[in-house]
Amino acid sequence: MSQKFRHEDHPGIRYFIGDIRDEKRLNRAFENIDIVIHAAALKQVTAAEYNPFEFINTNIIGAENIINAALNQKVKSIVALSTDKAAAPINLYGATKLCSDKLFIAANNIKGDRDFKSMIVRYGNVMGSRGSVIPFFFERKKTGILPITDDKMSRFNITLEEGVHWVMKALETGLGGEIFVPKLPSYEIKTVAEAIAPECKHEIIGIRPGEKIHEDMVNDSDALNTLEFEHHYIIHPNNQRWQEIREKLITTKAAHAVEDNFSYNSGRNTDWLSVKELRELIIEHLDPNFKV
Repeated sequence: MSQKFRHEDHPGIRYFIGDIRDEKRLNRAFENIDIVIHAAALKQVTAAEYNPFEFINTNIIGAENIINAALNQKVKSIVALSTDKAAAPINLYGATKLCSDKLFIAANNIKGDRDFKSMIVRYGNVMGSRGSVIPFFFERKKTGILPITDDKMSRFNITLEEGVHWVMKALETGLGGEIFVPKLPSYEIKTVAEAIAPECKHEIIGIRPGEKIHEDMVNDSDALNTLEFEHHYIIHPNNQRWQEIREKLITTKAAHAVEDNFSYNSGRNTDWLSVKELRELIIEHLDPNFKV
């Protein structure tokens, strides 16, 4: 990035080597910064089960460091990236991201008279991201066998471009304290396997420690504080300020309340990607030369 967007041509860009565990370094990095997009995390489920405190140090303590540095340096907006695994978590990675979400929501309570707001964007698997199923299947395709954890397993799908869109949406429309949850299509893992390598055999290996068959982005416990918009949901804090905002959004018909037992689950989704659609997305976003 520093070679493509050189400081000489883009004097507003600075490049730092650092770690979000290092609050002093964050304070230096945040000098004269208005907006922070927090995308740093340790994220692999099985690694978290084996190395729990490393994930706590990065995903929780690191989040608190970002909040403190942002408040110290008078940052105006934070958008923190979350994950579907933070909704009703059953693994340590999801639990650390839930804690991180709570910290960024609560940051709005300690801002004092600062011009500051903090929001969260929660979405599903980013298509083609490191360690995700699509690049894994491309690699294993050479062997003629694709390992599948469970043939019923489903996940939400989002492209990198869509992820960026929702970060920008949160920056433009966020009021502070809410979790943005975009409406996304689901796919079954076996459909991904068919899209990438229909000639390969499938080997059912069972789910790994801490995995779910289906993922939630809004669970039924969040339903009372969830509003539905045309293309997304928001989960808002249960406080007086947000009760007033909620009533205004419903009254103006910008949003409506979901049902009391509502949940947004990848396995009960109404929007599913087909083999053909997955192949088209792979060509458009990952590999224009992809052919079956």
